[in-house]
Amino acid sequence: MSYLNVLRCDSLEESKQELAKLIQKAVDNHSGSVFTVGLSGGSLPTILSQVLPTIKTDWKKWKFFFCDERLVSFNDPESTFGAYRSILVPKITDISLNQFVTIDPSLKAWSSAYDYLSKMKQIFSRKVEVTLPRFDLLFLGMGPDGHTCSLFPNHPLLNEDKRWISYIGDSPKPPPNRITMTLPVLNNAKCCIFFVTGESKAQIIKDIIVDGKDLPAGRVRPIDGDLYWILDNQSAKLLPEEALKKLSV
Repeated sequence: MSYLNVLRCDSLEESKQELAKLIQKAVDNHSGSVFTVGLSGGSLPTILSQVLPTIKTDWKKWKFFFCDERLVSFNDPESTFGAYRSILVPKITDISLNQFVTIDPSLKAWSSAYDYLSKMKQIFSRKVEVTLPRFDLLFLGMGPDGHTCSLFPNHPLLNEDKRWISYIGDSPKPPPNRITMTLPVLNNAKCCIFFVTGESKAQIIKDIIVDGKDLPAGRVRPIDGDLYWILDNQSAKLLPEEALKKLSV
């Protein structure tokens, strides 16, 4: 069983402090030789570039993956890896680029997904024989339509139950060509953290957390892990007080 922990914060600074506490907790509870992390785009590269340098850890143990990625050049403004390369890496001198497991931007469509899957399996097969990877920590965002990663409302990809990584060529949000982790991978993680801000997300937050509306972000429910939603006052403005506590899901 997992637990839904909803944390409402009075300011962006408080949100970042709560995020730092959760990351440090995950690091402190980790005992393996590789700490596996999934990154997302949007505002998270900027947020994590401010939060991660405060974490006390052996950075050489970290392996960074991408919860989803756009099939564009690393120099393209739409590249999630490109954003972390320019914003995060300069902030932590002990992190090297070879700790990032990236797509091959020269590959197209399913070839890019199979290539990324191969790279992922090389890392996780070193640990145990796995049917699904078990990430230590996934950082997730949510769009105003309730999508997370490149999993969009009413898309057939929501029903994928075997693949670790999938290609999507019809993303309703440009650019259309992407790769994404699937729900079975997200729900096998030890810890998933949503970081959401802004009034534009308030209704969709209520739809998911209070009303249980079937949206992609609401389908993230780790089978044997922790689930956190870090919200600011604006994104949480429609939540009743009783929603702002630990709830079994």
